[in-house]
Amino acid sequence: MNNDETVKSNQSMFESFRRIWPYLKKYQGRLFTALFLVFTQVITNVLEPFVFGLIITEVSSNVLDIIKGVPNAGLNYSYIYTVIIIYYVRGLINQASAFGSNYYMTEAVQKMTFDLRADITKKMNRIPVSYFDRHQFGNILNRITNDVDNIANAFQVSLLQVFNAILQLIFVVVMMLWIQWQFALIVLVVIPLSSYIAKFIIGKSQTYFKEQADVLGRMNGFVQENLTGFNEIKLYGREHHSTEEFRTITAKLSHVGFKASFMSGLIRPLITFVAHSAYVVIALFGGLLTLAGRMTIGNLQAFTQYVWQVNQPMQMLSQLSGLIQSSAAAINRVCELLDQEEEDQTYLQTISEPITGEVSFDQVSFSYQPEKPLIRKFNIDVNPGETIAIVGPTGAGKTTMINLLMRFYDVDQGKITIDGMDIQSLPRQQYRSQFGMVLQDTWLFKGTIKENLRFGNLDATDEEIVEAAKVANVDHFIRTLPGGYDMEINQESSNISQGQKQLLTIARALLSDPKILILDEATSSVDTRLEILIQKAMDRLMEGRTSFVIAHRLSTIQDADRILVMNNGQIVEQGNHSELLEKGGFYNELYQSQFTD
Repeated sequence: MNNDETVKSNQSMFESFRRIWPYLKKYQGRLFTALFLVFTQVITNVLEPFVFGLIITEVSSNVLDIIKGVPNAGLNYSYIYTVIIIYYVRGLINQASAFGSNYYMTEAVQKMTFDLRADITKKMNRIPVSYFDRHQFGNILNRITNDVDNIANAFQVSLLQVFNAILQLIFVVVMMLWIQWQFALIVLVVIPLSSYIAKFIIGKSQTYFKEQADVLGRMNGFVQENLTGFNEIKLYGREHHSTEEFRTITAKLSHVGFKASFMSGLIRPLITFVAHSAYVVIALFGGLLTLAGRMTIGNLQAFTQYVWQVNQPMQMLSQLSGLIQSSAAAINRVCELLDQEEEDQTYLQTISEPITGEVSFDQVSFSYQPEKPLIRKFNIDVNPGETIAIVGPTGAGKTTMINLLMRFYDVDQGKITIDGMDIQSLPRQQYRSQFGMVLQDTWLFKGTIKENLRFGNLDATDEEIVEAAKVANVDHFIRTLPGGYDMEINQESSNISQGQKQLLTIARALLSDPKILILDEATSSVDTRLEILIQKAMDRLMEGRTSFVIAHRLSTIQDADRILVMNNGQIVEQGNHSELLEKGGFYNELYQSQFTD
């Protein structure tokens, strides 16, 4: 890394802390109280060698008078006792200041962390779905948990200590100049030399700390994915492959972590060497001055102790360098999340009247990657209450069509309208509230069954929840469970079956009373008996509603009003089941392939 890169690295680290500073500034009252107490603590620390030096000077002077036979010579007990009392009062003030500064700083940092996590949560609710499609969940989770904890630890530990170190350097230098300004010049050379060493090494190691944070996020993402797919790994005998991949990631983390720790660890021994050199010079020449009577023993003792007090903050800063650099990398990762482009919240109109469910795709084009167009000039008109089945091979564009309809992604060209209103002119939240979704991958959260059902409509009464469960053919099953509607579903939803989860999601969708329904492979992962039960529940759910049904199992969509057959992002055929079979085209081939060898 050349000098320009070092400067950029240091500027980047400064910029990182500047970005996070507003969160701590909100609690500046507690912060300034903590800093004032640190100021008091530093003053009492700096006074310690001076006060102790007064005792030594007085005792040594009294002893010399006794040896010389000076009349009435003896120890000046009143003076010594007074100085000892001052010494201990100073110690009490020092400890009280240390306790108070830590208390107020902890309170400010914890409140800052709460605000930061709250802002991250709000930000995630405004980030487009595409961001989560491009990033590992484990990596995102690492930013919210580990990275925020690193930031909190850095402010909790380093801010007060850095302030303490800087103040101590200033006051110690002032005291040294007052005692013996010639010797103080030696220390004034040591400080910038130590600072240069620390700055140089920090610039060298910052890149490694950033890389370390990235690899740690990658490792967390890998662990999360492997734990989620643990059964599949065991099934296909991929334990060895998974272990080797994990070993590769951890080897990279170990390699980068070693470089980061080793580089930052060089600061302390180098600074200590410089301090020892200064100490030897001062001890040698100070001893000569004391023998010549130009310097008291107490002042020599205080001065040599001040040399170590100069070394202490320099060592403290060196010890904190690793934490500071690690937290700077964490701040960059968190800010990277906070800086993500948000979903456009502007709108030109609102839905003022209940919609009928008329949907239209007008010359819609879309691609996930500009060089790979997926949907081109897509057109379809859906009447209110109509059931539209969407079939086709994997990658045909079925799910993409639903993503566009839900505005998880926005179209590149053309427009999608609902009741004649361009969906891009409507508020996203109000628009999405018109939809209900039942997906193949069911999602239930840790909580009671009643709480999971009420998620579809937070204002639903207990009676409405039970009625929705009855319509969805799941009321009887719920009542057989221990606790009934108050039974707790665990975090993985593993204490109920897949089919039962699917029925619960249908009941949840019923409670939301949507105008448009999206059913995405809702029966693909259950047995035939449960499929029939779920199909009946879905038929009741679709009554009077515009419905889009994605299905690979074609037997489940034979009664659809219209079937769209998609391939390569285009509608290649459309009609009802009988019409499409009579054509003998692509749909007929798909249908026959499911019922013939």
